[in-house]
Amino acid sequence: MKDLYDRHRAVLPDWLALYYDDPIEITHGEGRHVWDAEGNKYLDFFGGILTTMTAHALPEVTKAVSEQAGRIIHSSTLYLNRPMIELAERIAALSGIPDARVFFTTSGTEANDTALLLATTYRRSNQILAMRNSYHGRSFSSIGITGNRGWSPTSLSPLGTLYVQGGVRGRGPFAQLSDDEFIAACVADLEDMLGQTRGGVAALIAEPIQGVGGFTSPPDGLYAAFRQVLQRHGILWIADEVQTGWGRTGDHFWGWQAHGQAGPPDILTFAKGIGNGMSIGGVVARAEVMNSLDANSISTFGGSPVTMAAGLANLAYLLEHDLQGNARRVGGLLIERLRGICAQLPVVREVRGRGLMIGIELVKPGTDEANLEAAAAVLEEARAGGLLIGKGGGHSTSVLRIAPPLSLTVAEAEEGAAILERALRSVC
Repeated sequence: MKDLYDRHRAVLPDWLALYYDDPIEITHGEGRHVWDAEGNKYLDFFGGILTTMTAHALPEVTKAVSEQAGRIIHSSTLYLNRPMIELAERIAALSGIPDARVFFTTSGTEANDTALLLATTYRRSNQILAMRNSYHGRSFSSIGITGNRGWSPTSLSPLGTLYVQGGVRGRGPFAQLSDDEFIAACVADLEDMLGQTRGGVAALIAEPIQGVGGFTSPPDGLYAAFRQVLQRHGILWIADEVQTGWGRTGDHFWGWQAHGQAGPPDILTFAKGIGNGMSIGGVVARAEVMNSLDANSISTFGGSPVTMAAGLANLAYLLEHDLQGNARRVGGLLIERLRGICAQLPVVREVRGRGLMIGIELVKPGTDEANLEAAAAVLEEARAGGLLIGKGGGHSTSVLRIAPPLSLTVAEAEEGAAILERALRSVC
């Protein structure tokens, strides 16, 4: 494995992060488990960064990919594409957006790029509202609206970005307020910001639950309250559902529905889980917004027949097996089990989340200071115990991120919690 690591370092960028002191090569998977090149078996609680949504090597998806690849792999959007049209029809109906149009991309980054293009074109403004602590991708424009400094390597941007309070409930100047007071304070801050802004603002882009930021979220209803302000100013609302979509939060199919009093967003972006590992992203918007571009545009690889076949099979499996309901039930049990484990551990500041999207924030005991060393050590100990988890957070990677495939069983949830408990106790 050292030879492969040396080859990686010799030919790939230094900033291409790898987990673990001794990085592993994952060679195959099945269900909720994966194996490395040395034959070690792991329970996967991170799913390739929330991407393996249903299960590894799901027969329905692998069969659909194989059959489509045997017919034709690629044609581009210049030709009619039956699998793309069928998946677009299903997603449009599920989105909640009236008169919806769907455009497919190859990633969440590209989806958010497209949403920004649509919003700035429709509104004739390059000003964007984004949330503090947010993450929206690694392209030049999406970095320009990312409020998490650990993932924003440049201050240069084609956009004028204004960062809004509210994405993090437990920190910041409003943390000690009640939920209603928190929402009111964030709305007042938004109103004040817009009052100080010259010209029109194109859109607010927000993750219903901040993914890379450490699975933080505002109280339910914040974005509905924001929406009332935005609508008075004609500002669009973009819901970044790259990590929260497809039922992962358990309570809702889309994360925005926790704030649904004001209706669906104007634009919704998605990716990750819909392809179960195949490269699918996309944008849903009402026709008036989607059709506002006045120049030609295509996608060479977005909506490819093979990825669309995978998406159709994966979405059908998700709906037919009520994996949203499973995320609610098993995720609820898992988060309560983890809260019980962590209640007596001074290194744990908070266990938070929804469905199968759970974060454990680690701090230096007796403080609110991020504990990067403990987070890194727990990641290593969990791996040694046979469990793969992730990391994230605002100014640092001190939040353990737990996001298994949505088909996780109760027994697997208990197994993973037990491994994580041993890892936490060994470090803390």
